[in-house]
Amino acid sequence: MRVEDVLDKIRETVKGIVPNTVEITNIEFEGPLLVIYTKQIEEFAENSDIVRNLAQTLRKRIAIRPDPSILMDLDNAKKEIEKIIPKDAGLTDVFFDVDTGEATIEAMAPGLAIGKYGVILNDIKKRIGWAPKVVRTPPIPSKTVKDIRKYMRSKALVSERNILLRKIGRKIHREIGENENWVRVTALGGFREVGRSASLLTTRNSKILIDCGVNVGSENFPYINAPEALPVESIDAVVITHAHLDHCGLVPMLYKYGYDGPIYCTIPTRDLMSLLQLDYIKVASSEGRKTPYESSCIRETVKHCIPLRYGDTTDISPDVRLTLHNAGHILGSSIAHFHIGDGLHNVAFTGDIKYEKTWLFNPAMNRFPRIETLIMESTYGGYQDFQPSRIEASDQLKDIVQRTLSKKGKVIIPVFAVGRSQEVMIVLEHLIRSGEIPNVPIYLDGMIWEATAIHTAYPEYLNTYLRNMIFQKNENPFLSDVFKR
Repeated sequence: MRVEDVLDKIRETVKGIVPNTVEITNIEFEGPLLVIYTKQIEEFAENSDIVRNLAQTLRKRIAIRPDPSILMDLDNAKKEIEKIIPKDAGLTDVFFDVDTGEATIEAMAPGLAIGKYGVILNDIKKRIGWAPKVVRTPPIPSKTVKDIRKYMRSKALVSERNILLRKIGRKIHREIGENENWVRVTALGGFREVGRSASLLTTRNSKILIDCGVNVGSENFPYINAPEALPVESIDAVVITHAHLDHCGLVPMLYKYGYDGPIYCTIPTRDLMSLLQLDYIKVASSEGRKTPYESSCIRETVKHCIPLRYGDTTDISPDVRLTLHNAGHILGSSIAHFHIGDGLHNVAFTGDIKYEKTWLFNPAMNRFPRIETLIMESTYGGYQDFQPSRIEASDQLKDIVQRTLSKKGKVIIPVFAVGRSQEVMIVLEHLIRSGEIPNVPIYLDGMIWEATAIHTAYPEYLNTYLRNMIFQKNENPFLSDVFKR
């Protein structure tokens, strides 16, 4: 069935579900979303069952947007938002996307800006016509988050991205044959080695690349030039499990050599990935090594990112749906669960995982409704690989710090900027707060400071204990005065 025929069928279904008083002005695929434009957006704001029924019936992710004709002018819309948002929410800025009718509200406390059951956002919809969404203002200013948000809001990029999303949406819903389907996984890197992780998931109709990393300690790249992966333009989508360079370091290179499709990952992965990729080419350049791509390719990567939340099932090709689940490894890390065909096969790629709760994250998701194939990392999976418990490791760190400080010494802790650094910070802050080690300043490297700032922008991805501290008790250990830049 052609895309136009699919849309015509959807229009008929939508007309049968929405009330007769609701005027639907346009329906279009934008990336994996089905976007419905209407002149009665208040009807959807007052009755959430309409969207729920549409999503269940159509089996699509639905976005309801206002028809441009009902939008309040920008100045008055901003004044209304400032009136409606509670002062306790800490409103910092408002941005309007005229092309999509979305109003992005930046606030220190997004939960207060949204309101219980979304009541404040619904009020905003009814009053100004714009479709509001709320993002968190990082408590620690982050240059990376600021630059990405500014770039994504630039007028030229917004128009370009809207065209891109419609192109991706139509490719996802393109017509395919009905012959017997099959599934194949090709190892392009990261198998029987650490680094350059890359796997190609192929069906009769689709090609999905899972991760595209670099081996930082050598010049070895994944086998992107394997016959199965060429030409790169034939790849339908790239899925990134997390932001460490051995899983995402070469993603920008794909755009250098002709790829023009989407990248699916969580929003923290997008931001951390950009930070580490920029640092990677900066370090390579300073060492006189040839960089595999330029900063412009990183901007292309950001432009093509389609962020997903944990648990949202999304069409990413005609016969493949993707669900991301918490992997417990670093901020935003994901297990990628692929649903292939109409119940044909289910494959999960774990990426890097933590199987137990850590100081930062809940344990990796390990219960799936259905799964036939599991491809799991095994970096510490050898039969003699015994890791100390978190308590034992923190006790060892406490002992080293106590002995060193008692001798008037200084402790230097060389750790990765993303993940391990923040875990050490949490442990040290806890030890100081509980009086187990002296209250001394902890100086952070610039890269660690920036990575930590990104962590403060997305506390909803931290473990339950930290979320309760931050949201219920208003205590954020990353904001402790002991940390100095």
